[in-house]
Amino acid sequence: MNIAVLGAGAWGTALAMTMAFAGRHQVSLWARDVDQAASMAAHRENARYLPGCPFPDALTVTADFSAALAGADLALLATPLSGLRATLQTLPSTLPFLWVCKGLEAGSGLLPHQVVTDVLGPATCGVLTGPSFAIEVARGLPTAITLAATDAGFAAATAQQLHGGNLRIYANDDLVGAEVGGAVKNVLAIATGICDGLGLGHNARAALITRGLVEITRFGMALGAKRDTFTGLAGMGDLILTCTGDLSRNRRVGLLLAEGRTLPDIVAALGHVAEGVPAAREVSRRAGELQVDMPITTAVTAVLDGRLTPRDAVERLMARDPKPE
Repeated sequence: MNIAVLGAGAWGTALAMTMAFAGRHQVSLWARDVDQAASMAAHRENARYLPGCPFPDALTVTADFSAALAGADLALLATPLSGLRATLQTLPSTLPFLWVCKGLEAGSGLLPHQVVTDVLGPATCGVLTGPSFAIEVARGLPTAITLAATDAGFAAATAQQLHGGNLRIYANDDLVGAEVGGAVKNVLAIATGICDGLGLGHNARAALITRGLVEITRFGMALGAKRDTFTGLAGMGDLILTCTGDLSRNRRVGLLLAEGRTLPDIVAALGHVAEGVPAAREVSRRAGELQVDMPITTAVTAVLDGRLTPRDAVERLMARDPKPE
């Protein structure tokens, strides 16, 4: 299979590497930055994001968008969510594709599949999502993720083609649920980072993750998702990893907020996209429109906007009236 990976950040590069490992697929990795593409091609690694992880022979790198897509059977869109709309506008109309960005589009509040429909209308497409740190995938460590699409046949067939090596891929036809799990878990990871940064203990962390899963499920079902999705890789699995793993950028945002750092300083220091920051505001807004109760998400949004300090947010959550579980 010929695969074009569009976007040479950490996750796009890691996916390109694992797809090309041992010649499983011929993969073309497109980088927007000409100098970055030239450096990766020359040194056979992405030194900026994944240093020390050599590229397999079946992986080529280019800054030529048309060349990356030439002869492709499938495209993997690995741009941030903010770049998804523009990337979709450049795709060949008949090329099947998957996206890996997570969140709700800033301003519109649309999930990625809704952005796809807005730009292209009906398309053969889906999302790759689930518990996965790019550096571990690039190193060939065992990873299991979900490929979700509204077309169950496309999801199953594509998962079968991409599945292999140390990457297990499970097909799912709940596209909405998979995307909601991937979007909202980043918000909960910020909350967990705040909890850990304030030294509130493991009991508090466990409660936060558990009640966070309730919020994700509540929000997803209001948008038409299936409950079972949130107990799988795209829900609980991704939530646990992002809330507890030290490689999580969103958790890092929460840790630094607890230290009293400002949000602009935190975002600048990360050097990577932390998708939970814009997602928190959009999830809070859409939850309000849907009349879905999401107190943890609301508290995170208030901290990000500077309306509450991290400690005040915790106190407000703890002061809520008791309710049945």
